[in-house]
Amino acid sequence: MSSGVGQVVCVTGASGYIASWIVKFLLHRGYTVKATVRDPNDSKKVDHLLNLDGAKERLHLFKANLLEEGSFDSVVQGCHGVFHTASPFYHDVKDPQVELLDPAVKGTLNVLKSCVNSPTLKRVVLTSSIAAVAYNGKPRTPDVVVDETWFTDPVLNREAKMWYVLSKTLAEEAAWKFVRENNIDMVTINPAMVIGPLLQPVLNTSAASVLNFVNGAQTFANASFGWVNVKDVANAHIQAYEIASASGRHCLVERVVHHSEIVKILRELYPTLQLPEKCADDKPYVPTYQVSKEKAKSLGIEYIPLEVSLKETVESLKEKKFTNF
Repeated sequence: MSSGVGQVVCVTGASGYIASWIVKFLLHRGYTVKATVRDPNDSKKVDHLLNLDGAKERLHLFKANLLEEGSFDSVVQGCHGVFHTASPFYHDVKDPQVELLDPAVKGTLNVLKSCVNSPTLKRVVLTSSIAAVAYNGKPRTPDVVVDETWFTDPVLNREAKMWYVLSKTLAEEAAWKFVRENNIDMVTINPAMVIGPLLQPVLNTSAASVLNFVNGAQTFANASFGWVNVKDVANAHIQAYEIASASGRHCLVERVVHHSEIVKILRELYPTLQLPEKCADDKPYVPTYQVSKEKAKSLGIEYIPLEVSLKETVESLKEKKFTNF
């Protein structure tokens, strides 16, 4: 593929899990990539990017801070596309406003403000989340199909202290409002739990959830989540930029399964592994639900099966010495 030859794009938060794969695929397709990171001199964060095929010729690292207004101006100048993936994702939060909400919302608006002044810009692709879609208080049961018309209810999530869900919801809401007012063409990608191989050397939150299963956890949570492979997610971002007719939001979920099903698949893949035997509580299993695949199909995504994604994740965690087996 050489569809990106002569095109310059920006990827924010480029050292992150999804963003690293986006950068890899963009370079592979011939794009010139301006990548923003918090510290271009932190080898732990950038070496895996600098070692990608094509990086020497076409990857340029820039220091940018999400909370600093104008810090993306010079990076976005001359870009045809912007992939905004920078947004914190972790669970152990002391000050949600400072740690999650501000970087997600203000950061997204800062990047979009820089886009307003860019005459070359064709489209922004925003990495949102199924978190901004599925948490609206409606029941989610096996016969329910969640789709892109669903919007998470911020009030419910503030009350429930679901800070990550709230951060992604408020950021996407603010982004849609801003791009409508400023006439920017934006498409969003809304993946569920993203797993698959790690390019970066540090552990990310969604891969850590799989690590937790295989590293000797006694129980699994009573929870049902959607799962999707990081390569499908990265590919969907690029397709969302390249396909002129792409618009709106795109849920990306290969399958929604209960944690017990994840354990079952892992047990089939790794029969000798010590995996959790029982659920963390005695309540009925949280039901699964469906997520529409229509919009993902419009981007040409044919999902990598969950079984393959789990195997790739575990093998990658082993290779990077995160596992204790």
